[in-house]
Amino acid sequence: MQTKGSAPDVSDNYNITLSLLCYNKYVCNNNNERRTFMIYLDNAATTKPCKEAVEAAVNALTECFGNPSSTHAEGIRAKLLLDDARQTIAKAISGREECLFFTSGATESSNWAILGAAENRLKRKPKVVTTAVEHPSVKAAFDKLEKNGAEVIRIMPDENGEIKAESIVNAVDDKTCLVSCMLVNNETGYVLPIAESFAAVKRKYPDCITHCDAVQGFMKLPIKVNALHADLISLSGHKVCAPKGVGALYVGKGVNISTYLHGGGQESGKRSGTENIPAIAGFAAAVKMLSGSINERYENACALRDILYNSISDIDGIVINSKEQALPYICSIAMPGYKSETLLNFMSEKGICVSSGSACSKGKKSSVLKAFGIPDKIADATLRISFSADTAESDIMQFADVLKQARKLASIKV
Repeated sequence: MQTKGSAPDVSDNYNITLSLLCYNKYVCNNNNERRTFMIYLDNAATTKPCKEAVEAAVNALTECFGNPSSTHAEGIRAKLLLDDARQTIAKAISGREECLFFTSGATESSNWAILGAAENRLKRKPKVVTTAVEHPSVKAAFDKLEKNGAEVIRIMPDENGEIKAESIVNAVDDKTCLVSCMLVNNETGYVLPIAESFAAVKRKYPDCITHCDAVQGFMKLPIKVNALHADLISLSGHKVCAPKGVGALYVGKGVNISTYLHGGGQESGKRSGTENIPAIAGFAAAVKMLSGSINERYENACALRDILYNSISDIDGIVINSKEQALPYICSIAMPGYKSETLLNFMSEKGICVSSGSACSKGKKSSVLKAFGIPDKIADATLRISFSADTAESDIMQFADVLKQARKLASIKV
């Protein structure tokens, strides 16, 4: 922690969808007044679907609408599209396409991985290991295991706010059946030492299942299945410029987990239910679009992060929660004395979208920031700014200007 165009008309009873907000570039307040939608800096919550993803999804809806389980021509066309998408996304993590299974999103993927891996192993090995800074979808799955009698070890960051590889490895013993750790923390951008940790765990306890929630790192960091040493990997579409409602779970060859959804036997019998072909096609198109530019986009995110921190460095009392080595796409800052929600509302009125933390924990205090050792008075004043390839330097400068305006307004101070 360091201290430092015109909009279309809308009816009185309007119903603005996210796609309309993103593509028509406007928002409305409760008085139905129109104003320009200016700056989106909440990409860790969700990203705007890219043109390629939208086109692929629309094509699947209108031109390739068959059920991939059907054996007629339309079904075969849909099956070919599904197979191509599976190959594209598996290739992006240097994995095997037959090991990638599509889900409704990362929450389902992580729940399936954790509960499915533990179900048939806990009787023999009743211990599971995770960290205290996981996404709510992972935390809740471990809470359920604990309620059902499992011994859950939750690794806390050390006094420097770090989780070292040895802390993860030392928490595992011969009674541990599962280790699950995120690759990148969704609130601070902290990068956990997953490859080093999982490699050591596998050397000592080869039968222990390793799961990685790679959602915030996917397409931002180079991820390779073998190098990560993860048996199970959770991915999400809407964090990588694809539609919402689609994700994937990579299940390493030879790794057995319980079937999650039962029914028609789709996804090789692992996850029943007709596949969401439009969303899957959009997911693959977005991954294909991003695959060749990971290093270039990472460097751009580093530049944007530096611009952000430099532009707010003269604000009295400003605090940077994110560590220097954090993923540059996610920046956690705080302005003590100013409540996060008040700042968010002020930003929103100025046409700037940021968040206070995980979008999946709306209205709740952040247990993640607390675990990282961030005092309540700072956590309560925290904003999360997160970038995408569309973020411009001017967006950052505008955010900094508005934050300085807020700093001067005694009326919004706690």
